[in-house]
Amino acid sequence: MEKDAVKKYLELLNPFLLPTYISQLKDLKLNRMYGNDFFLTWEKTKDELDAVWIVAEALRHMRENNISTKVFDSGLGVEIFRDYSPRTRFSFASACNLLGLSATNLAEEKSRLASGNIARETANMVSFMADVIGVRDSKYIGKGNTYMHDIADAVTRGYDEGILEQRPTLINLQCDVDHPTQTMSDMLHLINVYGGIENLRGKKIAISWSYSPTAGTPLSVPQGIVGLMTRFGMNVVLAHPEGYNIMPEVEVIAAKNAKISHGSYTLTHNIEEAFKDADIVYPKNWAPFAMMEQNSKLYEQNNYNKMNILENELKAENAFYKNWTCTSDLMKTTNNALYMHCLPVDITNVSCEHGEVDAAVFDKHRKQLYKQASHKPYVIAAMIILAKFQDVPGLLEKLANSNIPRKM
Repeated sequence: MEKDAVKKYLELLNPFLLPTYISQLKDLKLNRMYGNDFFLTWEKTKDELDAVWIVAEALRHMRENNISTKVFDSGLGVEIFRDYSPRTRFSFASACNLLGLSATNLAEEKSRLASGNIARETANMVSFMADVIGVRDSKYIGKGNTYMHDIADAVTRGYDEGILEQRPTLINLQCDVDHPTQTMSDMLHLINVYGGIENLRGKKIAISWSYSPTAGTPLSVPQGIVGLMTRFGMNVVLAHPEGYNIMPEVEVIAAKNAKISHGSYTLTHNIEEAFKDADIVYPKNWAPFAMMEQNSKLYEQNNYNKMNILENELKAENAFYKNWTCTSDLMKTTNNALYMHCLPVDITNVSCEHGEVDAAVFDKHRKQLYKQASHKPYVIAAMIILAKFQDVPGLLEKLANSNIPRKM
């Protein structure tokens, strides 16, 4: 990376240069973010994505320097987690707390939602004092993103009809299509590591399937990576065994993005080819798109017996690809690559007999993995602020000038 670019970026990280962040925001077109939701990264403009990263950095450095970032005096952040995820749940709760909101969890399994209450009633009943709703629903193809839009449409109608005093913003905390809070955090990590987003142009990133003894996780992380990072001139390589495809429509988006950004998007069924000379590697497990589609159909039919059979079949198929794992020898073929993962990760001879990564690789990159994860609360908080406040530069300026300490 260029020394001047790194120096310039490090200067921007100075917490006493908050006016720089504010000035950067003033140059961006952000009108569409106010009063809107965050579903998929490729629905946002580059200005809107840049704004999330700038606000996230500003919030981090205000907190690190004991400046209060509470922009709400009261209000709720409602989390609806239809999938289990302590990391994203904690990040959402942290983001709400950072801004002055109280996070509250709607446990579907302990409510009448488990008996079939629909999104319209769910949305309005939890939104009387809510400013944001975070939804995670990623297990079934065609379900998660649709459910989120149903929630968003319902609160819009509730607000328009005067039932709700404010329209809560919806944040996608992972759906069947994308995981925007994760991939936006991943990109912010890369921006920090390489000293600016301009230095990512031309970098090779390999997002690769890797073996896990589990049946497979959702497709939204690899889809989110190829959907976002192709927009910034990176050379994105997707690697997986034959049959472990992601959604074809997301691949179309990735190819289009790469053409516009003068980067590249390629597919390989060879993990060694993907890792060779890579600057960044992101090996993780996922379930094949065809299996996810089949599983969703069985779910609609309440055919849990066949779902279990399908899961066992996939585990057996996965076992043919135990060599698809991130080893120290494989890492030696890279360009001293940065190892990334959304966590948790299956570590060979630690959490399982054969996993996604060798213990030596994980231990070498542990510090950077934790830093990667640390961006998510700030990214979520930035998404909330940009949706709830019309003049975000003015808001940050007010926070900076007030200099109210976070702790007395």
